[in-house]
Amino acid sequence: MTRVAAIDCGTNSIRLLVADADPATGGLTDLDRRMTIVRLGQGVDRTGRLAPEALERTFAACREYAEVIKGHGAERLRFVATSASRDAENRDDFVRGVLDILGVEPEVISGRREAEFSFTGATRELAGRDDLDRPYLVVDIGGGSTEFVVGDDHVRAARSVDVGCVRLTERHLVHDGVVTDPPTGAQVAAMRADIEAALDLAGRTVPLREARTLVGLAGSVTTVSAIAQELPEYDSAAIHHSRVSHDRVREITDRLLRSTHAERAAVPSMHPGRVDVIAAGALVLLSVMERTGAQEVVVSEHDILDGIAWSVAQGFRGAV
Repeated sequence: MTRVAAIDCGTNSIRLLVADADPATGGLTDLDRRMTIVRLGQGVDRTGRLAPEALERTFAACREYAEVIKGHGAERLRFVATSASRDAENRDDFVRGVLDILGVEPEVISGRREAEFSFTGATRELAGRDDLDRPYLVVDIGGGSTEFVVGDDHVRAARSVDVGCVRLTERHLVHDGVVTDPPTGAQVAAMRADIEAALDLAGRTVPLREARTLVGLAGSVTTVSAIAQELPEYDSAAIHHSRVSHDRVREITDRLLRSTHAERAAVPSMHPGRVDVIAAGALVLLSVMERTGAQEVVVSEHDILDGIAWSVAQGFRGAV
């Protein structure tokens, strides 16, 4: 067994996994899995830079995570940063801050590498199941980007496109610094147009309609599952490997797009950091299901974070 730590820093959230990995069985035993909404990508689509306050929120989470990693005695750490960090002119400020706090330099990875980590994390434990047809289409709906990966045992094709719940919200739903509540028909149509263009782009590389099972990852998808199940609070065990039908996703998306901030915030399973961006994220999921013809989505709580952890267990030499 190898005790590893993995950090995934995205556009909306930063997440930590400390786990014991057993390469012989292919199992990860979670010791600590946590998430903090830091909105690192605040304003990046508009300014091209990471905002000072967004950096400080992220560094505060890193300081907390450093204590957790030390407390568990993890042997290796890998810190991966995705869409917002790729796009920012001042990403060196981010890299220096993380290095100072955690002693490891964050890797600002490509969309292709992000897709591969997501696929590994989501599908590794599906091996041997006879109730899910292959190939899989893994769709990771993040804050700044969405990754599309088709494969069975290995990745066959992958593409990252710049539509995510934070980017779409900031681009289309914010007026005078405030999210429109609820969005207008014109705003929803503009989001739809962006998503459809992104699906066209993804489809040039990834055979979206060849997949037999759609696997959905990340907070927008897991929150839709929680809403679909009418959970009294967010419950990872109930959400992991749940299935949500196309009709239910459409119903929930329509409801979120018609709701006010207060109504979304009142949903028992809604994380406060997702209230303003969940409608855009749900619309991405619905659009993917419409484009691919998927009648249901299999929801996974295991994703890029688990893929990063496995890369550490299989030989990546990261410091702690």
